[in-house]
Amino acid sequence: MKWLGAIILVIATTCIGLYFSIRFEKRPQHIRQLESALQLLEAEITYSQTPLQLAFQTISRQLPHPISHFFQSLSEAMLKQEIDFNVIWNEKTEELRKMTSLKKNEIEVLKQFGNSLGQHDFIQQQKQIRLALTHLDRELEEARDESYKYSNLARSLGVLTGIFIVLLLL
Repeated sequence: MKWLGAIILVIATTCIGLYFSIRFEKRPQHIRQLESALQLLEAEITYSQTPLQLAFQTISRQLPHPISHFFQSLSEAMLKQEIDFNVIWNEKTEELRKMTSLKKNEIEVLKQFGNSLGQHDFIQQQKQIRLALTHLDRELEEARDESYKYSNLARSLGVLTGIFIVLLLL
């Protein structure tokens, strides 16, 4: 019976290590998806001159899940609610943070970008998008470094922590 408990404990800590490892590996992927979304938004605003609500719908159809859900929910909230766009943007950005592996820095870049969205002419808006992309590029490099450093470490620590606890309890 002790051995069954020991095996379950090692499996549980290994799963926890894998969870953190996956979060480290997904962060660069989510940042790249955000960059793609902003580039699509730039094209929709600058070249097609599409209204924001329709641009968000178009973007949501072209991207994978967490980011597509963000833009789809923005589009739906703009149709339903009669409140300030910045409030909607900040609310949906917080929801995005919970659904993805994005950290506070990426969310802050998004929030700052959202505060300027729709408030300028096309050229100024394009500059704001480029600025957000520059910040996200910097965060992407940091995320890649962290993923490289800490992904394997998290997996190994999960297994080793389980083994250590089992050894202490036996």
